[in-house]
Amino acid sequence: MDRLQQRLRMLPSEVLKGIRRGLEKESLRVRPDGMLAATPHPAGLGSALTHPHITTDFSESQLELITGIHTDVDACLAELTEVHQNVYQHIGDELLWCTSMPCGLPADDAIPIGEYGNSNLGRAKTIYRQGLSHRYGRRMQTISGVHYNFSIPEAAWPILQRVDADKCSASIYQTQGYFHLIRNFRRYSWLLLYLFGASPTVCRTFVAGRNHGLQERSTGTMFLPGATSLRMGPLGYQSDAQASLAVSFNSLKSYANSLNGALTRSYPPYEAIGLRDGDDYRQLGTSLLQIENEFYGTIRPKPRFRSGERPLWALGERGVEYVEVRCMDNDPFSPIGIAAPTMRFLDIFLLHCLLDDSPPDTPEEIAAMSRNQHRVAERGRDPELLLECRGRELALPDWGRDLLREFEPIAAALDDAHGKGDYREALSTAGGALSNPDSTRSARVLEEMERTSDKSYVAFARAQSAQHRRTLIQLPFKAETQALYARMAEESVAAQARTEAADSVPFETYRQEYLSRDLLSGALLRSMN
Repeated sequence: MDRLQQRLRMLPSEVLKGIRRGLEKESLRVRPDGMLAATPHPAGLGSALTHPHITTDFSESQLELITGIHTDVDACLAELTEVHQNVYQHIGDELLWCTSMPCGLPADDAIPIGEYGNSNLGRAKTIYRQGLSHRYGRRMQTISGVHYNFSIPEAAWPILQRVDADKCSASIYQTQGYFHLIRNFRRYSWLLLYLFGASPTVCRTFVAGRNHGLQERSTGTMFLPGATSLRMGPLGYQSDAQASLAVSFNSLKSYANSLNGALTRSYPPYEAIGLRDGDDYRQLGTSLLQIENEFYGTIRPKPRFRSGERPLWALGERGVEYVEVRCMDNDPFSPIGIAAPTMRFLDIFLLHCLLDDSPPDTPEEIAAMSRNQHRVAERGRDPELLLECRGRELALPDWGRDLLREFEPIAAALDDAHGKGDYREALSTAGGALSNPDSTRSARVLEEMERTSDKSYVAFARAQSAQHRRTLIQLPFKAETQALYARMAEESVAAQARTEAADSVPFETYRQEYLSRDLLSGALLRSMN
């Protein structure tokens, strides 16, 4: 704590006010009856390949709504609200599914995969998703969530480097700082699942034909009594094949070396899938990971990479510029999937991860972190649950309260910088949830399910989604804002056409060139050798 407080005290208010964040929120489009919509990506939303704010994730029926970068929490939420309002102008009577676990699903092969046009880039995006469907099944890919992109102002890094008396280059120090954050995040992210997990139940269609160990709660609804986030547990967005990857976040070099083998060496079970079926591609490649995005992590180091660059190469060239938090469930009680108090708690949490001591990870600790994640996902509200903490077992509430005490000076500093008490209020709410598991978001989901006519997951999510639709449609939506989104849609269609016209090589040449690039040759990574 001494080091944390020393570093915190050196950060001026303008730096704390300058924290940057952005949101990426995924939602399934569903019919009014709660079944997955089979309609294509609406033409009025523009091109999913090139629109800056509206694309699709795995499925053609799975929207991903993206904000810009904001230094103000409320401004970020206001933009995400506008994107939702625009979507509802173009999807007829369909709903945006408000929860992370999917709606009623058809047979696996009837779930439509995202389409991105005829360019080499667009074809690669679709074929990558075909590969995911062959490797993991389509149902798993329909799970949705909110990604929180976070960075601190550039002005913060020289200050922290002086405090640490570190003599390395500024770019290396910044990259090391973000990996420092990531290691701590992975140690403590179980707390986010406990507080904000909102997927204790799932529709029976999601687990049809699978071994799952869930209990039946009501007709068509499966659950675990103490679950917080089935999305982040063994039944969620997980991969048995990737369990063999003990990716180290001790440095950019260790991270890159860990992933490089998975991206470049053929993996026999995926060789068995085959690369092509006649003229059709079944996957982009036969390595354990087709591309970097296939690696399932709760947080990712991110560069601001340019079109056509491999993410890992861009990291090696320019270093980490922000982190992407990927473990947050959609909040079914918010019309846009996330609320201001959650974002403010994330700011506190991530600043703590950055400023506190962060020892190197080990293979043993990496395994323990994975076990903690799955325990909290499946049993987080169980009062008997113990977690693995530095080689000993510790009750979840005790460890959580220790962390919240360490968060207090950060919340106070952020409130002082903003001249409000919002951060301390978010921290206080979290403390209440640690003391009373029935006040967690996952418990509230189960409570609200009991109020529906058939006490089912689908009925609850359908009712919440319909209410959110009404709320968003009734909000004022300025004509000039509607016109702006109409222009963006038109421009994105034109941009896709230009991309398609600019292709100069056959797709197979494009695929081979993209996958054969040396991922470890970036200038920054070379300077670390």
